[in-house]
Amino acid sequence: MNLLEYQVKEWFREMGIPVLPSQKIDHPTDLKRLQISYPIVLKSQVHGRDRAKAGGVRFVETTIDAIAAAQTIFNLPILGELPEVLLAETKYEKVAEFYLAVVLDTAVCRPVLLGCQEADIDWESAGEKMQYVVVEQEFSPFYARRLALKMGLHGSYMQSVSRVIEKMYWLFIQKDLDLVEINPLAMNGSGQLMALNGSVIVNQRALRRHPEIQAAQTRNFEQYPSIPLGSYVGKFNSSGRGKIAILGNGVGSVMATLDLVVNAGGKPGVCINLRHASINDSAPTTFSKRLEQALNVLATDKSIKVILMNFLDSISEATVLAEVIARFVENHRHEIQSQTLGSNGIKNRVAENIPYLVVRLVGSQLKEAQKYLIPLQASGDAPLLIENLDRAVVEAIRLTKSPANQKVR
Repeated sequence: MNLLEYQVKEWFREMGIPVLPSQKIDHPTDLKRLQISYPIVLKSQVHGRDRAKAGGVRFVETTIDAIAAAQTIFNLPILGELPEVLLAETKYEKVAEFYLAVVLDTAVCRPVLLGCQEADIDWESAGEKMQYVVVEQEFSPFYARRLALKMGLHGSYMQSVSRVIEKMYWLFIQKDLDLVEINPLAMNGSGQLMALNGSVIVNQRALRRHPEIQAAQTRNFEQYPSIPLGSYVGKFNSSGRGKIAILGNGVGSVMATLDLVVNAGGKPGVCINLRHASINDSAPTTFSKRLEQALNVLATDKSIKVILMNFLDSISEATVLAEVIARFVENHRHEIQSQTLGSNGIKNRVAENIPYLVVRLVGSQLKEAQKYLIPLQASGDAPLLIENLDRAVVEAIRLTKSPANQKVR
């Protein structure tokens, strides 16, 4: 679970990590009642990185300019995601920037402190510049000072940065995080430090111990209450224009598919990772059950025209997946058959909100699923099974633009 920047900075403020005066903006008119001084920076609150390159970060000096910039940012999708809120923040004149993070090393099951004197680091060469300290025993300020020294800091700079690292570590522990990151931690001409941007990743399995975090996730999830909470990735193009739902069996497969859809000019809607069960499920669940549940819920969403599934090699039984898809088609076939005929005598599938299915499988899995789903071909309701992900994305986008009487072939 990833939080947005304004939520992360609320945590930073509570921990004593220095952050700038800021205000959450729910609508451009909120800027008429701005409580911080100009000049300010407006930031799109989305999960994707590189907001500045996409135009999601704007510096403004007057209320008129701020309102105009906010209207633009609110309507600017970044990696397919439209912001629900913006963050208005005081402008900060910096002379130096650092990168700091605390991350869980799953190989040794210990926290690791990371630091670098460059904020916009090239991750291909990060091994040469990034310093790290493994917290091997009970934490003490020694670990933070050791990292600051390895970063090449001395004197008051070393002390100031190490204090920030300490507070990051305690936030990491108290909130059961997998990652807490400040990028950048900026320094002005007088040596004052400021966390200009931050991100955290909450350990999903620890949410039971943090009802306040779970409540925040639930609020984001309310539109799809029947999908397992732990599986939900996000609702993109939240203005309702998203036409392609994305299902995957891993966060990586879901986000990679999302990127391809956006880059190809498509409009993604809800994205769901079916790899794990919800941490809130009291009874055991299976992948096939989660897939069936997700398909049935998405079929009721009027904005979804295509369900694009990208399942990688961790799907051990392609026939089980095919069974679920076939059952979904069979259960909805009577709806399709009972649709009102159009003036040309052809049934209008889109009017009944029955989404098209595009399934990306690889190798032998594809062949197994094809054999199982062949009987559906006669009715014209069979899903489109594709091995190449790029082609699957292209076909999904094409189907969102197809006339109502077009069938999947």
